[in-house]
Amino acid sequence: MTGTSLIRRREMLTAMAALPLVAAPFVRRAAAAEISLKIAHPLAAAHPTNSRLIEAADKIQKDTDGRVELRIFPNGQLGGEADTLSQLRSGAVEGYVIGGLVVSTVVPAAGLDGTGFAFSDTSKVWPAMDGKLGAYIREAFAKSNLYAARTPWDLGFRQITTSAKPIRTVGDLTGLKIRVPGAAAYTSLFKALDAAPTSVQFTDVYPALQTRIVDAQENPLSLIVTSKFYEVQKFCSLSNHIWQGNWILFNGRVWKSIPERLQEIVETRLNEAGRAQRNDLAGLEQSYRDTMIKSGMTFNEVDADSFRAKLKSAGYYADVRRRFGDQGFQMLEDAAETSL
Repeated sequence: MTGTSLIRRREMLTAMAALPLVAAPFVRRAAAAEISLKIAHPLAAAHPTNSRLIEAADKIQKDTDGRVELRIFPNGQLGGEADTLSQLRSGAVEGYVIGGLVVSTVVPAAGLDGTGFAFSDTSKVWPAMDGKLGAYIREAFAKSNLYAARTPWDLGFRQITTSAKPIRTVGDLTGLKIRVPGAAAYTSLFKALDAAPTSVQFTDVYPALQTRIVDAQENPLSLIVTSKFYEVQKFCSLSNHIWQGNWILFNGRVWKSIPERLQEIVETRLNEAGRAQRNDLAGLEQSYRDTMIKSGMTFNEVDADSFRAKLKSAGYYADVRRRFGDQGFQMLEDAAETSL
């Protein structure tokens, strides 16, 4: 190679090194992917759900030799909950990771496991959701042209945070302006508890709390920490009023268009990631509490019996039974090992 050629080669390499690198941290693309699936969710990029989805996407791409790519969009990038659910049903978004109570606006049975104060702890939750109750809900999804992966992911028990006072008994909720997701199941629960629930899109919760449009919100500890709600709230009342999981949902038409062998790979890797994500959250529970305490938040227990008594007297559980039918309601009571 001549001296001139060497100089030109150095100049070319230097120019290439100077080109900006375009990063897409939450998108996994294969150059020749035959099937590209947009997977949306409302959680922060730092949430374990997002990390495990990215991990599953990498493995799916590898296992399918690049034929299938999952493009992960956290933080509600593709729209609010109601809008993204609509996109999922139309096929504009191929997949959505979301809780059953949100989807219950179009698939009522999806809200069955989110009945207020039904489950006492996760030792009751997983046998139910991995067993008959989960299968019953998945069948309801299928009837509405939605495919749910077999393994539900964890989001945790929902707790109440407030800016002015702790919630110890049901009377402390009277008139409280509390943010809830845009699903009737949340609104009906807190109305029965005499609170003043207000629906706010998840991406708008922080500013709503900061500007006192609402004085309280309710979410699992993982969301309170990863979305930094502890910066604008003072008290966390451990109410455990609803357990919430997340379903990995696909548009039914899109799912059926995927060859069976590739379906099996996608399903296997997502279920594997879901089980790992459950363990992630269980292991992080104490660290979430520590983060909130360091920020100045105060924790307190609640008198759960006073909440249940109020719900019964308000006819909440009778309404739930009518909504889901005797079969579904009995299945819930059997799974939760309780009488509601």
